[in-house]
Amino acid sequence: MVEMTVESVRINLATQQRVVILKATKQERYLFIWIAHAEAYAIAVELQGTTSPRPLTHDLLKNVIGELGAKLVSIVISDLIDEIFYARLILDVDGRHVEIDSRPSDAIALAVRAKTPIFVEESVLERAGVTLEQGEEQQQSPRAKPEPKRERDQEQDNLDAYRDFINSLDVLDEFGKD
Repeated sequence: MVEMTVESVRINLATQQRVVILKATKQERYLFIWIAHAEAYAIAVELQGTTSPRPLTHDLLKNVIGELGAKLVSIVISDLIDEIFYARLILDVDGRHVEIDSRPSDAIALAVRAKTPIFVEESVLERAGVTLEQGEEQQQSPRAKPEPKRERDQEQDNLDAYRDFINSLDVLDEFGKD
């Protein structure tokens, strides 16, 4: 598993779609998960450090977990099936390990509130993750056959397209605006 952090929550102004961008803590790998407005709002509110006069659903769930004597240990984006991400909440309930199925957006909203780690299964990152820059550790081994220039150029074009796409999105800073 790869530990991730929430890099940002963004909105495509043309389509009004929201995306949460997770970034690996120790490498330049990203995971983009399209989410609904309510969950984008819930994540962004917490990341901005603002509060609601009454508990939002994810605040309520965090409070219930705590009042029942459990602790959210982590969340895991565990699978990708038919372009749908799956997640699990990992709880410690009086020393007992409990896993609960969750939508990734809800799990992330809860994790940012509880300040618990976010993990993504390596198999999910292999299928849906994006590497924006190649670091030293990702270069080919000396025995590997050199990649043809055309393939490197194509890969760079693909990375440039991802960069352009991300730069076209606006950070979700102002919560009342659509």
